[in-house]
Amino acid sequence: MKILAFFRASPINFLLFAVPLAILAKLLGWGDIWVFILSALSIVPMAGFIGQSTEALAEYTGPRLGGLLNATLGNAAELIITIVAIREGLLDLVKASITGSILGNILLVMGMSMLLGGLRNGIQRFDRQHASRNAILLMLAVIALLIPSMLSSSIGPNSSQKVEALSLGVALVMIVLYALGILYSLKVQVGPLAARTSADLQAETPNSQKSTPTIGVAYLSELLVGAVEPVVVALGVSEFFLGIILIPIVGNVAEHLVSVKVAIENQMDLSVEIAIASSLQIALFVAPVLVFVSLLLGNPLQLIFNQFELLALVVGVLIAALVSADGESNWLEGAELLAVYMILGLAFFLLPV
Repeated sequence: MKILAFFRASPINFLLFAVPLAILAKLLGWGDIWVFILSALSIVPMAGFIGQSTEALAEYTGPRLGGLLNATLGNAAELIITIVAIREGLLDLVKASITGSILGNILLVMGMSMLLGGLRNGIQRFDRQHASRNAILLMLAVIALLIPSMLSSSIGPNSSQKVEALSLGVALVMIVLYALGILYSLKVQVGPLAARTSADLQAETPNSQKSTPTIGVAYLSELLVGAVEPVVVALGVSEFFLGIILIPIVGNVAEHLVSVKVAIENQMDLSVEIAIASSLQIALFVAPVLVFVSLLLGNPLQLIFNQFELLALVVGVLIAALVSADGESNWLEGAELLAVYMILGLAFFLLPV
């Protein structure tokens, strides 16, 4: 009975059956395509377990801190995947994954949340001032990614060390900016939380939700990344498309589902916070951290993005900022965000391998 209840609790739990199949596919040599597909499916429920506790915590911490916690735990799986990819030297895949995560959260996740939430509840409202602050931070994040990319070609020949120094400097500034943003948000929300001590939150959080299967995600990420290059050759799709569309969806699907679920329940503050906080964390924290991690792994990652990634980031952040500026959302605005995501996805798919 407990097993049945476990699978009924969330449909993605059924994907756990893919875990042993992914391992068998690797051990028995079923082919790289099967290894890639099964390991991708396996990561989905594992990522779900990592972020499982955040919805419960949000009831006690409020939407801002709850959204931050969901973003942090939800991005853990993707962080592991990208670190493995850096170790394997797949730096273009990593940068595409960064771009795809930002776009996926502000277009796909927020769009789906506004669409389904609007169809269920009509016009929904959220904190306009906080959404505006987050929109400004997102624009600053895009500017921070634009500058190294645009200036790298102007620094001069044989300038790899200068470009690397520029990437490191920008990465450090981005991390400081992210920390300041968190500090400001927490100080604004400290009033409602003052009456609840950390001991209270610890006591009220279910013990069953505290474990995080990061070892499983790490191993499955090894299988997934190891099969990327053969899959690119076999299917004729670009590594860029895999990184910008598939990897972010696989790594963040649990957090996506939480955002859509709370939007349907008319908790739009939390839903918008999850989507935007995750994008901010990827842009201002995860990407800069990967720059420093890449140095330790001996494969330096520079914050140099191609023109398609930069154009997509500017378009995505601009439309998301416009949609969230009034503090209200409806199903049409959700459909508009999804339309932009699908157009970009089609363009990325048609790019040459």
